[in-house]
Amino acid sequence: MKKIVDLIIEELKPAFTGCGYDEKFIRVTLSNRPDLCEYQCNGAMAAAKAYKKKPIDIANELVEQLKDSSMFSEINAVMPGFINIRLNPEYLAGYVNRMASDEKYGLEEAKDPETIIVDYGGANVAKPLHVGHLRAAVIGESIKRICRYMGHKTIGDVHLGDWGLQMGLIIEELHDRQPELVYFDETFQGEYPEEAPFTISELEEIYPTASAKAKEKTEAGEAFKERAQEATFKLQNGYKPYRAIWNHIMNVSLADLKKNYDNLKVYFDLWKGESDAQPYIPGLINDLIEKGLAYESEGALVVDVAQEGDAKEYPPCIVRKSDGASLYATSDLATIIEREKEYQPDRYIYVVDKRQELHFVQVFRVAKKAGIVKEDTQMIFLGFGTMNSKEGGPFKTRDGGVMRLEQLIRDINGEVYKKIQEKQKVPENEMERTAEIIGLAALKYGDLSNQATKDYVFDVERFTSFEGNTGPYILYTIVRIKSILAKYEEMGNTLEGLEVNPANTESEKALMLEAAKFNSVIEFAYEELAPHKICAYIYDLANAFNRFYHEVKILGEEDTDVKKGYIALLKVTKKVLELCIDMLGFEAPERM
Repeated sequence: MKKIVDLIIEELKPAFTGCGYDEKFIRVTLSNRPDLCEYQCNGAMAAAKAYKKKPIDIANELVEQLKDSSMFSEINAVMPGFINIRLNPEYLAGYVNRMASDEKYGLEEAKDPETIIVDYGGANVAKPLHVGHLRAAVIGESIKRICRYMGHKTIGDVHLGDWGLQMGLIIEELHDRQPELVYFDETFQGEYPEEAPFTISELEEIYPTASAKAKEKTEAGEAFKERAQEATFKLQNGYKPYRAIWNHIMNVSLADLKKNYDNLKVYFDLWKGESDAQPYIPGLINDLIEKGLAYESEGALVVDVAQEGDAKEYPPCIVRKSDGASLYATSDLATIIEREKEYQPDRYIYVVDKRQELHFVQVFRVAKKAGIVKEDTQMIFLGFGTMNSKEGGPFKTRDGGVMRLEQLIRDINGEVYKKIQEKQKVPENEMERTAEIIGLAALKYGDLSNQATKDYVFDVERFTSFEGNTGPYILYTIVRIKSILAKYEEMGNTLEGLEVNPANTESEKALMLEAAKFNSVIEFAYEELAPHKICAYIYDLANAFNRFYHEVKILGEEDTDVKKGYIALLKVTKKVLELCIDMLGFEAPERM
């Protein structure tokens, strides 16, 4: 289904060509002055120079041609040459009804669906999720859902950090604590235990302890670090006892990570990690050498990535350190090789902290230079900003530590629970679950309503408010609509077979105009990879509904046909809001 802007352009084309003007000059935009008009055409301004005429004269010619159009209720030329447009209420109602009968609510799916890999999450095993993991998870999940709604085959990969020095640190700390374990008995010949020698809580304490020991500038600290490096080397070279410990670490960690991501309604298709890329690294290194792309520099193996026209200097990408160890870049390149082998993606989207930009520029350029991906494969780095506290600086606990994501969710749910209790509209047995639903909306909307690349201040009090530009406000609007629709049915009516009527009031028409923007907003959000555009849209849509609600007696309307039109419009509004929040990654409760 075509966007309204495109349909207006089609309506304008005969007027332009009939007056002798090239249709390429047609420019139609939403008006930023709804008090003056709903849409605006600046085509006369664009054509004036080419045809050596005054813009207002061209605009007047065009308006004369369009005055009898059934699409417009009003079309005027105004100085210095703008054409102001208002849609005919009948035309608009017809458009909204066509939306309602369309499977995708007016959105045209991609004609040539792509395979898209969205790399987001990036959690490390053996560590709990903390607030620093929030943005990658929330933004990546939303982008994945938007791409899917557009009709693309979209694959979300968590891409775990599961193969580095942290594994050696854990192994050696475990060795110090429980030397009697069979994994440290070189004479042991049997099968290793199925049950892990630690719980998730113990594991989450083991790693920071080991990390702190390795950082000590003492003889003991240096010795421990060397042992950890040796253990890492042995693990990565297939040493069976350490592989068994690694499997325990993975099983215990993944169970906990999946539980926490589930609580966020973040779902990955692939639970791959750095370890999965390791078999591809030797072939990658050989290929880079054979193609003459990699060379030695100060003992390390590097690939030049600088290109003519670069605005800044890009250092070579290190693919192997002087001690023979691989780096994150090597692992990421090997991961791309694996993905090309298994999925042949048309596009890669990496949702990562914006401070990693240099790394990904290097990786993308090596991938194309080495022919790992096709030249026309899109490789996108979506770098996100920092989530900060009201006091300034990164969001932390009261004692200054890194806040666990579980704790942040609990804090938000607790704040929402108190607000629900005060309103006394939710049965006691539903309060906890309702608080969780609203809390997640507060959390996700609070993040996603900010442009991904920007830093923002996380304000629990503001984000959990039921008023203003917040997730709870959006949900409250949906719940209000649900309540009206339920009461309409309780009055003995049906919700089936209803159609939107031409608007009788300004607030009714304004609501229709907002609802009709759905397809253009989603398309734009997809093109820009910008969930915040959807947030801005549903806030405007919710505001438009609430103005309509306060100005019109919906259920009290005496004219049955008019009331049916109102209810049909509410159904459309509710559906659009629900589709949008699903793409943002949350849902609405039944009551609030």
